[in-house]
Amino acid sequence: MYYLCTMNLSSKKMRPLFWFYLFVAYVIIQFIWWSYLMVEHNNEIYHLKTELNLLKGASLNEIVFKGNALNAQLRHHWVMIAGEGTVFVGVLILGIFQIRKSFKKEAELALQQNNFLLSVSHELNSPIASTKLQLQTLLKHELDRAKQKEIIANAINDTERLTKLVENILLAAKIENNFYKLHKEKCNLSEYITEGIKQTIESFNYKQKVILDIDPNILMNIDKTSFPSIVLNLFENAAKYSHPNSTISLSLKQYNSKIILSVADDGIGISETEKKYIFQKFYRVGREETRNTKGTGLGLYIVNYLVQQHNGTISVKNNFPKGTVFEVVFG
Repeated sequence: MYYLCTMNLSSKKMRPLFWFYLFVAYVIIQFIWWSYLMVEHNNEIYHLKTELNLLKGASLNEIVFKGNALNAQLRHHWVMIAGEGTVFVGVLILGIFQIRKSFKKEAELALQQNNFLLSVSHELNSPIASTKLQLQTLLKHELDRAKQKEIIANAINDTERLTKLVENILLAAKIENNFYKLHKEKCNLSEYITEGIKQTIESFNYKQKVILDIDPNILMNIDKTSFPSIVLNLFENAAKYSHPNSTISLSLKQYNSKIILSVADDGIGISETEKKYIFQKFYRVGREETRNTKGTGLGLYIVNYLVQQHNGTISVKNNFPKGTVFEVVFG
């Protein structure tokens, strides 16, 4: 069903491009026909003027002189036609290229938005359905206290997952419309990140081994509402594309005026081709029809924006022998 929706959307987006190419083909054919008529018209004028000179009874030398002048004028007209035609064709080709590029970009964006809607629908339905099932289980069955606590904890985790998804969607919308403003205050970044990561690990029970390498008492002006999205999105991204029992390393270091945050995994990695696209909105690594990881394509887009707003830069590197390293430099 997903593949059919994608194919239908691609087909609809390609229709305007088809009609555009058809129009371009018509213009080119008309241009060639116009050029042919112009050349024929010039040739006809040349022959008519030559015949007119002969009918006037001009001398042979005069006829040759006027014939040479007409021939030179004819060549000049041909050069003009060829020059104007070349400029026209060049401008036409440039216009075709730019319009095709715009069509392709719009089609890709529409496809990504469609994939985003499909992903969001699934991401929203999954925790809602899970929470509903857990609450119905509590309502219909007499369970012991331990089992009740387990079900309630699972329901809370699903709710937190749903909350995080909604927050990302709302934050992306605010970023897109320039509504989001940061309110920075001095914070012990070392303690703030350590506490946030430990709570995340306890809440979502990740299967990877997590190594924290955080220098103590690193101070920085941050927006406490949004900054956790940087760390948690990078951490979640590493967990999403890593195998169970693999290792995720999170480090925070300070070198003079620079504060460096890095999140490294030994997962599937990111190809060189895709690295330049991963911070775009809705973009997700891998082919849409074969991807099996959860996500909406908003996480790294939000991270990139928030890093810039905190006067930082973010880069992605290979983690040898395998995996990915996201490095954020502040200051």
